Amino acid sequence: MAPDLHPTWSVLTHYDQSHLTRIALPLGGIGTGTVALGGRGDLRDWEVVNRPAKGFRPRDAFFALYAKPAGGEAVCRALEGALEPPFEGAFGSPEANHGLPRFRHCAFHAAYPLAQVLLDDPDVPLWVRLEAFNPLVPADAETSGIPVAVLRFQLINSTDRAVSAAVCGNLANFIGTDGSGGACSRNVNERRDGDRVRGVLLRSDGVDPAAEQWGTLALTTTARTGLSHRLAWAQLSWGDTLLDYWDDFSSDGALDDRVPGGRDDPTASLAVRLRVPEQSARTVTFLLTWHFPNRQTWTPEGNAADTIGNHYTTRYADAWDVAERVASELPRLEEETAGFVRAVCEADLPPVVKEAALDNLSTLRSQTCFRTPDGRFYGWEGCGDRQGCCPGSCTHVWNYEQAAAFLFGELACAMREVEFGHSLDDRGMMSFRVGLPLERARKNVVAAADGQMGCLIKLYRDWQLSGDEAMLRALWPGARKALEFCWIEGGWDADQDGVMEGCQHNTMDVEYYGPNPQMAAWYLGALRAGEEMARHLGDDGFAARCRELFERGRAWVDQHLFNGEYYEHEIRPPGEGAAIAAGLKLGMGAGTLTEPDLQLGAGCLVDQLVGQFLAEVAGLGYLLDPDHVRTTLRSIVKYNRREGFFGHFNHMRSFVLSDEAGLLMASYPRGRRPTRPFPYYTEVMTGFEYAAAVHLLYEGEVGAGLRSIADIRARYDGRRRNPFDEAECGHHYARAMASWAALLALTGFRYSGVEQRLELAAVKASTRIFWSNGWAWGTGRLKPTRQGMKVELLVLGGVLKLRTVVVTGLGEARLDRPRRVGKGKLVTVEVRRG
Repeated sequence: MAPDLHPTWSVLTHYDQSHLTRIALPLGGIGTGTVALGGRGDLRDWEVVNRPAKGFRPRDAFFALYAKPAGGEAVCRALEGALEPPFEGAFGSPEANHGLPRFRHCAFHAAYPLAQVLLDDPDVPLWVRLEAFNPLVPADAETSGIPVAVLRFQLINSTDRAVSAAVCGNLANFIGTDGSGGACSRNVNERRDGDRVRGVLLRSDGVDPAAEQWGTLALTTTARTGLSHRLAWAQLSWGDTLLDYWDDFSSDGALDDRVPGGRDDPTASLAVRLRVPEQSARTVTFLLTWHFPNRQTWTPEGNAADTIGNHYTTRYADAWDVAERVASELPRLEEETAGFVRAVCEADLPPVVKEAALDNLSTLRSQTCFRTPDGRFYGWEGCGDRQGCCPGSCTHVWNYEQAAAFLFGELACAMREVEFGHSLDDRGMMSFRVGLPLERARKNVVAAADGQMGCLIKLYRDWQLSGDEAMLRALWPGARKALEFCWIEGGWDADQDGVMEGCQHNTMDVEYYGPNPQMAAWYLGALRAGEEMARHLGDDGFAARCRELFERGRAWVDQHLFNGEYYEHEIRPPGEGAAIAAGLKLGMGAGTLTEPDLQLGAGCLVDQLVGQFLAEVAGLGYLLDPDHVRTTLRSIVKYNRREGFFGHFNHMRSFVLSDEAGLLMASYPRGRRPTRPFPYYTEVMTGFEYAAAVHLLYEGEVGAGLRSIADIRARYDGRRRNPFDEAECGHHYARAMASWAALLALTGFRYSGVEQRLELAAVKASTRIFWSNGWAWGTGRLKPTRQGMKVELLVLGGVLKLRTVVVTGLGEARLDRPRRVGKGKLVTVEVRRG
């Protein structure tokens, strides 16, 4: 009786024992922080205390198994797979809990956020399947924002003898520390029996309640019988503290408490004993929960306003309250989470696309992202090992990600409200890094050309997805002002010819001078978005102005920047007024006013058409000549893709090495490389690769697009890198969530809540799909018929407002009346040709 995988949990990727080293799957909610499940079943990277904490493992943080077959000898193991090299250290192995016996064999199976770890050992009479998850349900940010790691241990007895068993969880009370600072002080572990859970609350009597590291933890179980505990471990010399615990637990699977005292961070232990009959299985469920309310702002200034708080802590009294409420709804939370993952996994899409999309959702739950008590959503660009990296919901990075808008529309709309309601100055200059609290939103105003233009396209996208007329009307004055900022004296398009020429700060962390494809596409997309929003609101004069500039700019860019293979950057000496308009200081190590350094020049840039990529997602149509667009994408693949980097020189960061494949940020196939190009041109970064790959999918270059996505995921294989942590400027980088858009491109999904219109691509055979618009989600099936296409749409969550179903290139079907389709409801229509 070998251990099977969970019967209702989908699995996308199977990692064998040689691909476990780097795996660390974040378990936690949106904006709550996480603890990571390692590839061996260990718990690592305890990032629950308001900041990143890579490598932080509290003392004594592990689970253990006791197993005694009837008439046989008892065995005891840490519930983890075997340690892997390197084993060397100045004083032996540096690995946490290195001296514990472990299972010899281990495998990891996942479809985020569902993880299963299989453990077996010929000397242990039980197989173990650890099932771990945190609730993740589209269109429900509250359910998806719970500070909990659910850990369920399935004990499987394949022998002909019953086994007496116990599972024990252990955790030092580290309140007051966060992996990089602080100190424990008079921490207390308190045994509790609740209505739905029993266990230990970890709190502190000595840590300042205003401290960032103050809060509570809870180690609980849903088991009702067979419980024993320790509120502290014995304080003995020469490592005998651990010896005392191990002797106690391994004797009979039950714990005898020890007298607290001697440490400010006492270890809590909770054990559950049970009997596993022959040829049977039994389950023990633990909940790890936390509650740390005192999140600090991006860059504290040393006053009370630095504490900006957490949304999740307004919903729960403490960590015990979290555990009680999760336990009461655990079946529903698991069913809805597994249902979402199953809906994605069963869609007729390439596995690598589904893997990239789901695995990168983990970034939403990492310390990259957080929510303030008012519910607003913010994000760093990524995370360093000990602090966030690059603050302020950086517009030019967050432009790329597509997961929030299509899964959690309210979070995306909250970002638009901050951008257009708080981050603009009177001229329409948007701070591309918002300050917090919002009273500091514009404290350091610097404009980013790509960031500001992308926000306009995203406002259009999110208005369409939500159908929220009130939001558009409230934010339109700011949006119009943000577009008009391009036209001020010294602005990006001061001569109002539809082409950006001014000082253009951008996501390469430099200023481009002169017309270039990257900023041109962003600007053209913003003009189209501005046109559509203005026309809808009756601002016809402004809509016409946007259209006229769009047509002029589009024609100029196609005529002057396209070189027959791709678009180039025409470097022009900057004017001082342009830099001042953008809020920048001249100099900045960028050469001189006559010969600026750090430019793109004649390079073939990987994301030169990123504005077109977002326009495809938003349904704004072509911004540039379609033939030029397709030729450019093919050139990016031709000139930027490398298979093997043994001979590649890179003077910056290396995210690809040796025998790996990827798309270079830029190449110079026609020569004329600037002496000092923009800094990152020799790098490879996944978010940019996804933008190019998805754009290839939109243009029908499916093979090339899928190959690029496969290149990325091959690099994140568990052995080389963590599949749940695509890094750029920090771990869990927001830009990599561009990967979600591959689902949109391959299904042709577009939705307008304004018109209550859902669009899908035609198919040649019966095809299952997953769809989501940020406010509702579900599955569907398209079946070709003699007359056209039969479309079935099943709503699994939220409410879908629907009047028209379109199959691209085939036709549309209008329902007899607008429908509000709720959970569990099926809509079937036939779209006829013509």
